[in-house]
This record gives sequence, structure tokens and C-alpha cells, in this order.
Amino acid sequence: MLIRRILTVAIILPLFLAGLFWLPQPMWGAVMLMVVVLACIEWGALAALGPRAVVAFTLLVAAACVALALVRLPGGAWVLAAAIAFWLAVVPFWLRRALPASSAALALAGAIVLVSAWYSLYVLQETAARLLALLGVVWIADTAAYFVGRRFGRRKLAPSISPGKTWEGVLGAIAGVAVYYGLLWWLWAPAFLAGHRATDLFLVAGMLALSVEGDLFESWVKRRAGVKDSGTILPGHGGVLDRIDGLVAALPLAALGSVIGST
Repeated sequence: MLIRRILTVAIILPLFLAGLFWLPQPMWGAVMLMVVVLACIEWGALAALGPRAVVAFTLLVAAACVALALVRLPGGAWVLAAAIAFWLAVVPFWLRRALPASSAALALAGAIVLVSAWYSLYVLQETAARLLALLGVVWIADTAAYFVGRRFGRRKLAPSISPGKTWEGVLGAIAGVAVYYGLLWWLWAPAFLAGHRATDLFLVAGMLALSVEGDLFESWVKRRAGVKDSGTILPGHGGVLDRIDGLVAALPLAALGSVIGST
């Protein structure tokens, strides 16, 4: 399992980095849109949408992404703010089972999540090195949580949602991100991520918290659907959503923080 995870990353990561740094923005957006389309298909299945509804859902999300490609920040900041509001005001109630979760509601949630994530990746490619540093926050958190949780995990974070996630894993994620951010301060300017130190600290802490929430939310959606993975396209990881669950929650804050830091 671990070997397959590593091999999958070893194949995908160089391709991702090549696209991030060398593709023109329209082509980068098109490649990321293909990823979103795959994620839409998985999300539609998790939300128990019928075949025609999945097609309609995917087309609507893709159309929204194409339309947003015409909008430059800060003009599109409302999309990012709406997504952050969704993660802060709606998802916690779903995780506590305090709100109904119909297929239509989950489809709307998927549209908000995937469109805002695509838009964040699209606009932040203009500063590719900064985007990579921001993505590193989530990648480091995810990796540290995985290994620390496997080795030291005892206390369950949310046993009714994801029995495999532990508080020790969360602490490992915090420690890993702290080391990573310290290295960024040492190697580059302290304000490398968003523009000044205060924004940087808020950004890193917020992205870390949202990535954990995104992971839990996808686990909750999968548990509701009665499946372990969102798909099988990525050996050792599962589906596309299994690989980007933390990213889709953290990306809108990353993009909005960069806007705030540059003003």
C-alpha cells in the first residue's frame, strides 16, 4: 500500500510541477479542469446522483470554471469568500449531523468546493512559486499526519466519521507544518507566502485547520455513501477526491490571503 502511494506521487508530482511552472495559464487551467471533471464524477457518485444528473452537474461545474477564467482577482474574491464561508458556517453543522444532507444539497456543496478550488489554482499560477509553497502546507500536513498517526495514533479525532484519524496525527501535522514554515522563513523572505508576517501566520494556521476539515468532510461524505474510497484511479490513494480533500478546503483561503497580502 505504502509503496503504491509513493509510486503514484513519484509519477504525478513531476507532471504537476512541469505544468505549474511551464504551461501558459490557459493550458494550466484546462489541465486543472480535467482534474475537476474527474472529481465531479466521483462527487456525483458519492452524492447518489443519477447518471444524467452527474453529467449535468459536471457540465455546470465546468461551465462555471470557464466563466470564472475571465475574472481576475481581486474581482473574483467573492467566489473565494463564499467558499470560505461554506467551510466555516455549513460544513461543521454537517459533520455534527445538525443539517439535512440531500443529494441536491451535496451537489451544491460539491459545486462550491470544486469551482472555488479550480479558480484558486488558476489565478495563483501567476505566482507559481508562491502557489507551490502554499500547496506545501497541505502536503506536509497530510504526510506528517499520516505517518505520525500510524505510528503513535491512539486518541480518535472523529471516530463516527473517520476512525483512522487521530489527535496525534493532527499534532504531527502541526509540527510538520511548523518545521516547513520555519524552513520557508530561513530560505526566503518571511513574507514569501502572502505579503507580510501577520498574513503569513494566519494563512498557514488557517490552511492547516481547513485541510483537516476538508479531510473530515470527504470522509463524512464517503461514510454517508457507504464507500471507503471515492474512486480507484490513483493506486494507493483511491480517487481524485481522496488526494485533494484537504487541498480543496484550504485553497480558497490561500488565494484570498494572497490577495489581502498584496494590497
